[in-house]
Amino acid sequence: MPSASVLEVRDLSVVYQSTRGDVLAVDRVDLDVGDREFLGIVGESGCGKSTLLFAIAQLLTSPARVVGGSVVFKGRSMVGLTDEQLQAIRWRDYSVVMQSAMNALNPVKSIRAQYADAMLAHGSHSKDEIASRSAEVLRLVGIDPIHLRSYPHQLSGGMRQRAMIAMALLFTPDLVIMDEPTSALDVVAQRSLMVQIKELQERLGFAVIFVTHDMSLVSHFSDRLLVMYAGQVAELSETRELFDRPLHPYSQGLLSAFPSIRGPKVQLVGIPGSPPDLARPPAGCRFAPRCPHADARCVEAEIPLHAMNGSLVRCIKAETVG
Repeated sequence: MPSASVLEVRDLSVVYQSTRGDVLAVDRVDLDVGDREFLGIVGESGCGKSTLLFAIAQLLTSPARVVGGSVVFKGRSMVGLTDEQLQAIRWRDYSVVMQSAMNALNPVKSIRAQYADAMLAHGSHSKDEIASRSAEVLRLVGIDPIHLRSYPHQLSGGMRQRAMIAMALLFTPDLVIMDEPTSALDVVAQRSLMVQIKELQERLGFAVIFVTHDMSLVSHFSDRLLVMYAGQVAELSETRELFDRPLHPYSQGLLSAFPSIRGPKVQLVGIPGSPPDLARPPAGCRFAPRCPHADARCVEAEIPLHAMNGSLVRCIKAETVG
């Protein structure tokens, strides 16, 4: 657990209401984010990553709702805050970078106008102050301030994402939450953006929660990795430790599913089967139906998180299969 946490999540659960009953998309998740820490959250599509992020940022809308647990940001409970209370701290104290900047940015307003809207909403009324800060944050992400006049469709995908990150840094928040901000970019642009995010974090001193389905993307940038499966924490560990010695069979499967640029050529191995139906999750370990190491013990009762060598892992056989 990191010291001097800016964010503490305890026993957080989120459900989606459906015609088949409640779907438990996030199931009693605990996590801490330390001051200036870079936490990566990884897993397959549908495992609950983005839902967890939206619950932390208090951006959930119907049919999703928090049904248990707490989110404490800088000592303040976030769950249950009104829209007005959230508006006062969102962007100023924490900000969110969405998956697709083209959808997150207003297509009929210039970048300058959108930055001005954010600053006006938080008490900045001087035109000179707004213009100066807008140009400053755009330079921070490597974009010429002349593009403040541009509309989102006039920028490339990479520039739009950078413009969105610049907007998130208008007030130098303590926490920046990122939901797959590189997913629409090519590999070269992804790498460039990741390097820039890390440089900005080190220069400005904010903490990062970075959600992605690509473990390799955060391998050199995150301090810790949280692996999610079927709405639960499967493993939480230091990034280097998890890549070198993954403990959970699911983490091992994710790592074996993408190629290494070093070492001998090896056959890629996927994870058989599909994630479980979260409206009717299986008994015991939720990964057991897909796990090559599962036995009768794995489905007898729910598996808690175990502490192993400084990591947390939801597997009773981690010592023998790790």
